[in-house]
Amino acid sequence: MAPLIILIVVTLGLLAAGAAGVRALKPWPVAVRGGLAAMFTATGVAHFVGMRAELIAMVPPALPAPGLLVTVTGVLELLGAAALLWHRTAPWAAGGLSVLLVAMFPANVYAAANGLAISTGDQLAPRTAMQVVFLAATLSVVVAHLRTRRGPRARVG
Repeated sequence: MAPLIILIVVTLGLLAAGAAGVRALKPWPVAVRGGLAAMFTATGVAHFVGMRAELIAMVPPALPAPGLLVTVTGVLELLGAAALLWHRTAPWAAGGLSVLLVAMFPANVYAAANGLAISTGDQLAPRTAMQVVFLAATLSVVVAHLRTRRGPRARVG
């Protein structure tokens, strides 16, 4: 639940700062990128500090080297968080983090199915809903980039 709270609070705070006149924060995708960067920083750090053992336990047994997988995904989350903050790499980072969210979701299913969920927020239904929100946020950054890159559509007719 903490990652969702971080995403929402940071995004809303950045949107409020943009509304208050901070020019660099005016476009909403910048606020979403900031919220995602904060969230993925927190989750990436958790791969190394605090929850490492729980995350390793969530890796399905069919996958090799659970500790290495947790390390690699943690590094990818931290790199993605940093890349979200630079406008040139943000859409690529958001796309990569979208793929990472989908790739890691089976670990959440495994944890819920095998009673490894720590809290009610880690049960399958709430966790799935949160993953959908995270995926929607990452994909919104990609879509916003594609729309601004393409420019306004010419009217036909």
